[in-house]
Amino acid sequence: MVNLTEKPMSIGDKMIKTARRLVRHENAVLTIILIILVAVVAVITKGKSVSAHNVRNVLFQITSRGISSVGQLFVVLTGGIDLSVGGLAAFSLVLGGVMTLDTSQQIPLAGILPIMVLVGIGVGTLNGLSISRLGMPALIVTLAVWRITTGLSLNLTGTIGAIPIESPLMSLVGRTAPAVLVVVAVVAYLVLNHTSFGRLVYAVGGNPTSAWLSGINIKRIVFSTYVISGFLSGLVSMLVMALNQASSIQGIGALELDTIAAVCVGGVSLSGGRGGVIGVILGVVIMGVINNALNLLTVSVYIQDIVKGAIIIGAVVVNYVAKGFSRP
Repeated sequence: MVNLTEKPMSIGDKMIKTARRLVRHENAVLTIILIILVAVVAVITKGKSVSAHNVRNVLFQITSRGISSVGQLFVVLTGGIDLSVGGLAAFSLVLGGVMTLDTSQQIPLAGILPIMVLVGIGVGTLNGLSISRLGMPALIVTLAVWRITTGLSLNLTGTIGAIPIESPLMSLVGRTAPAVLVVVAVVAYLVLNHTSFGRLVYAVGGNPTSAWLSGINIKRIVFSTYVISGFLSGLVSMLVMALNQASSIQGIGALELDTIAAVCVGGVSLSGGRGGVIGVILGVVIMGVINNALNLLTVSVYIQDIVKGAIIIGAVVVNYVAKGFSRP
């Protein structure tokens, strides 16, 4: 029955209702924040940040962070964390560079690149087995692996330094890097949202006890996420080598910090079970814009680390406050 006394909504009321609906959606809020951030940075840098050349640089800079952050997403959704991504990528990168110097083995570059990815899978497998099968704390295991792989990387490069690697193959791989990020993000989105494995990942992170009582093999799911993270870190090492046309750990930077920041900013719950690929990619872009702005303003790298740390803390606080408000 139609209520004849009900007044039709005005255009202003409809706009307010639509705005409220958008604000309730995390990805919409992140998009609004990104647009405002880009505008503010453009004003501060007097348009330098939105020049075609700079936008292209930012796009290529966020590629490696984006791919590794997707791997971090899988791990965090199960309630874990992977601090080894930076050391793993650095070790794989340096190992690949050293292999190009060993002319006695005569391994072609096209054969070295897959080996770099396999190293990532191997270390991810080690992480997964230690955490899922042996029950060791993820924080301790991945932190230890990060130190080991970082130490190995520094040991390998101690007397060599950066290794230049220039070839048509590396140029081709470097040019396709942003496309690789898109493919990784799309595949991850489909896996998490449209496959039984994705539903199990969310179930394990959302409520491990219920997942176990439902007969879900929690150990297998947790193990798989660390293998995925390792694989993507190995892929990142290959792309960094291609983008920089060199093998140097300087190209990796604080990858573990950047991925955690992207995941936190992207609205992923560190306790697991909540978050998605779109939010993480938006988080990566936001962090990329901030990093680029700090570089354009010639801010000290030490200050940049302080800013990144503050952003992570702020994102975690917002995450937990929102979680508290969502409780009945």
